[in-house]
Amino acid sequence: MNRLSGKTAIVTGGAVGIGRACVQRMAEEGAKVAIFDLLTAEGQALAADLSDKGHDVAFWSVNVTDEAAMKSAIDAAAARFGGLHVMVNNAGISGSPRPTDEVTEAEWDHVQAVNVKGVFFGTKHTIPHLRKAGGGSVINLSSIAGLIGVGGIAPYHASKGAVRLMSKNDAITYAPERIRVNSIHPAYIWTPMVENHLRATAPDLEAAKAAAGSVHPIGHMGEPDDIAWAVVWLASDEAKFVTGAEIVIDGGYTAR
Repeated sequence: MNRLSGKTAIVTGGAVGIGRACVQRMAEEGAKVAIFDLLTAEGQALAADLSDKGHDVAFWSVNVTDEAAMKSAIDAAAARFGGLHVMVNNAGISGSPRPTDEVTEAEWDHVQAVNVKGVFFGTKHTIPHLRKAGGGSVINLSSIAGLIGVGGIAPYHASKGAVRLMSKNDAITYAPERIRVNSIHPAYIWTPMVENHLRATAPDLEAAKAAAGSVHPIGHMGEPDDIAWAVVWLASDEAKFVTGAEIVIDGGYTAR
């Protein structure tokens, strides 16, 4: 219950899905947690619920594509909690499900802005606080789509591939300062984003959910907690020798 005692963390996209699970599990393990999201009602409700249970959690309404807003919120969270040790760059969107030749420039740019620039801004403005703390952990949510081709969703593939190599570059850059940077690569995890993607690409949601689950050798989709526990580990001192790694959590999807 105290794996993250004494640590402060930020989770972008922390109001729902994987981000929500990360916030919950990190708080339960003793971390002070800042929730960043545009889903104000959901974020405030989560912060209130965890606070009522005795955890130190607060919410900020933040658009990760806005650099000034990100810097302001990161600085405010560090001030509110007395420092910063962990950044979880989780906010992301799937974007257009159409093939490359049908994607508009605006659709392409929007996915890159959220999925790539959001990670860039989160990392950029977190590093000074981690440096001040004497080290820390940056955890970037990529995807199996950052490792292999799945088909369709070209902007998403491009963005998650970028996150993978950004993570490796930053791991090398900041390792001398004891700042670790790693990426996590989930397959299908049952979240609002996956549900919305399946609704947009198939007429029968339940059939699409079963089909998506069946492509994993383990036989089903993952759950947000499957990712959250990996985030807890990477945030903790248990992973003090882990940097530049790609943690694949995919039910065997990429093992074929």
